[in-house]
Amino acid sequence: MEKILNYIDGKLVEPSSKKYLDNYNPSEGKVYSYVPDSDERDVNDAVQAAEKAFPSWSKMPSEERCKILLRVADLIDRDFQKLALAESIDNGKTVKLAKAVDIYRASANMKIYATASQHFASEAHVNHSDS
Repeated sequence: MEKILNYIDGKLVEPSSKKYLDNYNPSEGKVYSYVPDSDERDVNDAVQAAEKAFPSWSKMPSEERCKILLRVADLIDRDFQKLALAESIDNGKTVKLAKAVDIYRASANMKIYATASQHFASEAHVNHSDS
């Protein structure tokens, strides 16, 4: 049975506790995978990794950040069916609903986040006229 790992600092890693929780398919009531029983150590590792990554991400030109986030959206679109099936199994909803709402929204949100950096990247606009 599949064991899901934590994604921390660019790597898939086991939880510090080495413990896992049963992950149930709610429509069948059966365990279909195991998820990390993460604790404070894992959270601290993830926060440290995020803090380490933030300076380079924030200094990256908005055009590059846009490309990365659009690539994420492209990957979601590419694996649309597979992701909808996974969402259906994980939440007990229909694949049709997962496609129409969850996976569609994930892709749309990535596109919004990607282009938002382009729309809001300028300095404040100040009107210097007397009117």
